[in-house]
Amino acid sequence: MYVRDAKNRDEVWLLDRIEESALEDPAFRSRDYVIALDETTNTRAGFGRIRLHKTDDEEFCELAFVLTLSAWRDQGVGAHVVERLVTKAADDDFDRVYTFTREPDYFLTFGFEPVDSADLPDELRERLDAVRDERGDDTIAMRLQPGRFRMPDELRERFKSARPVDEPAPDEVAIEETAEDFGIDPEKTTYKYDTGR
Repeated sequence: MYVRDAKNRDEVWLLDRIEESALEDPAFRSRDYVIALDETTNTRAGFGRIRLHKTDDEEFCELAFVLTLSAWRDQGVGAHVVERLVTKAADDDFDRVYTFTREPDYFLTFGFEPVDSADLPDELRERLDAVRDERGDDTIAMRLQPGRFRMPDELRERFKSARPVDEPAPDEVAIEETAEDFGIDPEKTTYKYDTGR
């Protein structure tokens, strides 16, 4: 498994997943997204998005979406999407990354801390109000300094061997060998030794 920046060819897939998940992205740009993929099958497992908020004085970075497809959940996919987004924010010189969530325990795992709405800049306070209108009043703001991001070891290990839940593990797959696997034509070959004598 790995996480990469989304490409133009991912747009249709992303838009379909956003629609299926009933998410809203009025300013969709594929370049703002990252996608988690299975490196052997190129199957997409999840995605996330950075959203920038600009004021006259400052820019703010928000993790706007982090979504793992249901067949890939509980395997560290979302954690690695978050890690990639935080890395992108740090690469773009943001010293704080914000998110608005109804699942604060998930983000606490990575070092995010709750922020009281009164301590948010005006632009982000307005964004929090909009997210609460969309997702519910129990949505809270959280903040992280990118250098303080931490990835739990168990999530890193799970991600290394992640696979869809309906797919058996490699050691669980029964391989039935046939005569053809050994280059034998069962229609023409006998299984008795012929010494030619």
